[in-house]
Amino acid sequence: MCLRIIVRLGFKTQPIFLAKFDIFCYSMGVVLFYMYSQIDANKRKTFFLMAFFAVLLLAIGYFFSYYYNSLDFLIIALVISLGMNLASYFAGDKIALMTAGAEGPLKQTDNPYVYRLVENLAITAGLPLPKIYLIPDSFPNAFATGRDPKHATIALTTGLIESLENEELEGVIAHELSHIKNYDIRLMMVIIVLVGLVTLAVDMLWRSKFFGRKNSSEKTGGQLGGILMIVGLVLVVLSPIIAQLMQLAISRKREFLADADGALITRYPEGLARALEKINAYKLPMKKATNATAHLYLANPFGAQAGKGLAKLFSTHPPIEERIKSLREMI
Repeated sequence: MCLRIIVRLGFKTQPIFLAKFDIFCYSMGVVLFYMYSQIDANKRKTFFLMAFFAVLLLAIGYFFSYYYNSLDFLIIALVISLGMNLASYFAGDKIALMTAGAEGPLKQTDNPYVYRLVENLAITAGLPLPKIYLIPDSFPNAFATGRDPKHATIALTTGLIESLENEELEGVIAHELSHIKNYDIRLMMVIIVLVGLVTLAVDMLWRSKFFGRKNSSEKTGGQLGGILMIVGLVLVVLSPIIAQLMQLAISRKREFLADADGALITRYPEGLARALEKINAYKLPMKKATNATAHLYLANPFGAQAGKGLAKLFSTHPPIEERIKSLREMI
């Protein structure tokens, strides 16, 4: 399409240039197509996850209520599921920032350089200016959070600001703005709370069984009772694992798209590629790195530990080398 437009406009170009330009335009078109598809998909996935985890908790609560002949467990599960969804949607960003030890929001007078970088790139991306927080950590890293572009926040570590050149820092900020634009932030924010609370709720229900009264004459006999007991135990054991696997599956895919979309904002893929190289060279983990929020960050916050053994297999991020290669193929 780009090639046809150039010919119609009457530009005199060399065949090699036309071929390269057409490939570039095609690549950008593919990125834009997937970007808008990702926005719709993320909105659907967010509400699907909230509904899925609510049903999962209610199923577990029903199992305990049936087996111990007490509605208390179902009521507890209902209260937890409602509170979990409300907290994940309206307070997930605050939980993520608090967990990371972020300080802010940043005012223009506090750090004019960072404030203007974020402001200019937000204008370029067509987004409202997000709140800016700083994380006092030497590990160069960043993340974005919030439920939508109007309620978004970007958090940057002090190590990131100190170690990156201007174009590299722009690449990182553009990457995070892409997560805001694509509504990745809402999906990943909800996951933080849901994954953590499902594990906590299952443990709470399991421990609270000691306070229930089992009616052995009605609930322990028969095939139905045995089947429900087996299903319930499977849910109790597998629900935290299912939650973690969903976290891993969703977070890996989005990084490549955010890298490409960020490169569209800055028009300079090499900036983010060089930033990722510097981040990859840093081996120490972040001071407040946790599994609950690891998927939010630009790079895995566990440093060199994330690339060893089973940690590499269950990493929330794709290998940085692959991301750098993809960015440089855009040049």
